[in-house]
Amino acid sequence: MVTDTDLPHLRRCVELAAEALAAGDDPFGSVLVAADGTVLHEDRNRETSLADPTRHPEFELARWAAGHVAPGDRAATTMYTSGEHCPMCAAAHGWVGLGRIVYASSSEQLTGWRAELGAPASPVRGLAINDLVPGIEVDGPAPELADQVRELHRRQHADRAG
Repeated sequence: MVTDTDLPHLRRCVELAAEALAAGDDPFGSVLVAADGTVLHEDRNRETSLADPTRHPEFELARWAAGHVAPGDRAATTMYTSGEHCPMCAAAHGWVGLGRIVYASSSEQLTGWRAELGAPASPVRGLAINDLVPGIEVDGPAPELADQVRELHRRQHADRAG
């Protein structure tokens, strides 16, 4: 369940997603938080601006954590993200040994929004995070943020449609 403590971090993820969109990237943002609530690192999507489709913020934060967070501390972290992890990002999260995942919008919501907007489908089929990383705590979506996240995706589609 998404809690009141989670919402400020999720709102920051939505802000980072808006920054990504403004830079020409898909609107996704993520924040990695330590057990004591300290923000360790944050990032936004950079797949278009860096011409690398693997530059998702969740993947980047997993890479960052591998080099900056002690292995024993990683499981106590929480990764907040504007959109549910794709299979690539979920796998990276699991391999690095990070903890809880909290997302603002689900893959199911995104798929529905894309269909409503006439946007192309994702090139990778969405899978439940727990199908890839068994036993990890996963919470979301956050209904309070659905309209904001949907609007970012609507703007992205409108910008690309011309």
